Amino acid sequence: MLWNWYTIDACFIHPSWQITTRGAFAATCIGIMLMVVLLEFLRRLGKEYDEWIVRDFRRRSALIREQQRRLLRQQQQQRGQGSTTGDAAAKTGLSTSSSVVERRRGYMGTTTKTTTLKFRASPLQQLIRAVIHAVMFGLGYLVMLLAMYYNGYVIISILIGALIGKFLCDWLTVKFEIPGGDEEEEMMDGGFTDEVPRQQGVEDATVCCG
Repeated sequence: MLWNWYTIDACFIHPSWQITTRGAFAATCIGIMLMVVLLEFLRRLGKEYDEWIVRDFRRRSALIREQQRRLLRQQQQQRGQGSTTGDAAAKTGLSTSSSVVERRRGYMGTTTKTTTLKFRASPLQQLIRAVIHAVMFGLGYLVMLLAMYYNGYVIISILIGALIGKFLCDWLTVKFEIPGGDEEEEMMDGGFTDEVPRQQGVEDATVCCG
């Protein structure tokens, strides 16, 4: 195939997709632009769905953490009931001070006790992710096949569709967390650096080849 600017009698992908009028060719160019916009929308939809699953995992981990804290408090209360009042007060003061020191040491970069939780997507969630990926994969290959006809109008339509899709479906948003008060001083003392936050925009350049 050679570079061309054909409009009438141009044929794409299937014999039934043959252009006979200028109006049909204009509709084809508009359809190609919408196809690329849909591709960008599906890419953003896949990213947003993955982030929604991660947020659900974080919510569930917070519930598990809260249950563990309640269980620990109940165990401490049961142990405290078996001792005398003076001993219980002394132990309570000792445990409180040691927990504060441990938390400060952990914040300054020393070893802390952490619990690792591992979640997996449910079969339904994984199926939805796979369907979005399959549709996006097939649509990307259709756009690639259309570009291989080397028609100037078609390639321009693809580029315009990519521009519109990026502008509408991938608006960049960045979140900054600015600490205040004593927390800011402790972070500066602990070697806090101005790290560039992770951007929410889609990083992938194309999905036509998977």
